[in-house]
Order: sequence, then structure tokens, then C-alpha cells
Amino acid sequence: QVQLVESGGGLVQAGGSLRLSCAASGRTFERYYMGWFQQAPGKEREFVAAISWSGWSTYYADSVKGRFTISKDNAKNTMYLQMNSLKPEDTAVYYCAATTRGYGRSRSDEYSYWGQGTQVTVSL
Repeated sequence: QVQLVESGGGLVQAGGSLRLSCAASGRTFERYYMGWFQQAPGKEREFVAAISWSGWSTYYADSVKGRFTISKDNAKNTMYLQMNSLKPEDTAVYYCAATTRGYGRSRSDEYSYWGQGTQVTVSL
């Protein structure tokens, strides 16, 4: 089992950057496939990015491709989401998630473990 805690959210102007972190507890962090999701008010939780257990393979939603970068440091039990060129429509609560079902999962029901979320607000 793995416990996840996100941090790094905040308020930023459009065009700015933020880096989210997801700290994991548990000795087998390196065996999990990880992902980031976002949930805006009144909307369903949506896929943002996924990364393989090794960190070598990544997969992005079209809406963030070229602007966001997902990465993973197994030595630190931490996953990151570097968000650049932020837009107001990126405003949401961001969740990290973990699964053993394999790489590139984009449905929230494919992930078994979730963090509590961190708020990202992008102003004009």
C-alpha cells in the first residue's frame, strides 16, 4: 500500500509556472505507475499526465502537452508535475494517484491510491 501527499499548489498569474510534488510513503514506491488528475468546480476529475514506474515513459492529456512535465524520483519517493505557461482554465484541485495496473492509465477508476489534492488557481 502507498500513501500520497501533494504540495506546491497556489495562486499564479496566467503565463506563470508552478511545480507540484507528490510525496509517497511505502517501500515499494518504485513499483507503482503514477498519474496526475485535475478537478475543477462542478466538473469530473480529468486525466492530466501519467508516468511509468521507472520514470522513462510519460503520457499527457492533449490540453497540457508541451506545457506540463511529469517526472518521478524513486530515490526520494516523490513525483512531480512542472506546470509552465499556465492558463486560467488550468485552475483546479490537482490530485496525484498510483496504480499497479500498468502504464498510461487515464481513467480515474484505474487508480487505487489518491492524495488529498492541492489547489492551483491561475488568474488573468
